[in-house]
Amino acid sequence: MLSLSPAVPVAGLAGIAALLAAWEAIAAVEEERAVQSARRWLAPVLEVLRSGRAPTSPERRRLVVLGALSLLAAGCLLADLWVGLALGAAAPWVARAVLRVRLRRREAAVGSAAPAIARALADALAGGHSIRGALAAVAREGAIDGPAGEELRTAATRLELGTPTDDALLALAGGPARDREHGPLDTLAAAVLLQREAGGDLAALLRALAGALEERARVVADAHSATAQARFTALLVGALPAGALVLAELVRPSFAPALLGSPIAAAMVAAALLLQAVAALCIRRMAAGQRP
Repeated sequence: MLSLSPAVPVAGLAGIAALLAAWEAIAAVEEERAVQSARRWLAPVLEVLRSGRAPTSPERRRLVVLGALSLLAAGCLLADLWVGLALGAAAPWVARAVLRVRLRRREAAVGSAAPAIARALADALAGGHSIRGALAAVAREGAIDGPAGEELRTAATRLELGTPTDDALLALAGGPARDREHGPLDTLAAAVLLQREAGGDLAALLRALAGALEERARVVADAHSATAQARFTALLVGALPAGALVLAELVRPSFAPALLGSPIAAAMVAAALLLQAVAALCIRRMAAGQRP
């Protein structure tokens, strides 16, 4: 009989190991490519959420897709497929609400830096710059950071591209949201534009404006602190029904389907939700100084 050398099975095992290693290497490369592709796809969406700026149409579509997939997965994990589909269908409204909150936070951050912007512009004007040169100098020095610094750099870029000074100031005052209320940067832009028409010491005007804006910020902060307890109570009272429903569902998993399965109970739940929505709208209008 023919005897096999021990080297033959060892070589066969080595070949199998090499084949498996090559397969794993290919899988790792493909996985790395998939991860890099996912990172490239998610990077604009994450940057929009981080910065709070207004997204472009492709970024908004990506955000809606990401939100739909996340809500679908959460609904399927916590409940069932139908709940996941319902949550996924609500992704456009959820994305719009998230973007609105981020835009308002960015707007508040830009507005809070208005006194520092006014003082930096006053210093640049006192150093001999024109208003265009002052905007470019403040943006170039980087003394203003955060969202306000980004807006200043955007305004300086517009000026370098030949945008008129009035348009650049109005765009700076407009900030990240177009449907917002007038803020400190609107006052700053109005002061600069009025001084160009009427004349006067713009540097002194900007320093006085910075002091007034800081005083306004202190008053707003005091009012915010004074109403913090009332706002928390309103939020707590509004969240109590949802919290009670979640606790009841945890204690008895079939409570919510049984509640919605009864016509009378479902009608009462719908009426309660409608009344809460009307109450929230009235409170919001009263807080804005309007009649309910």
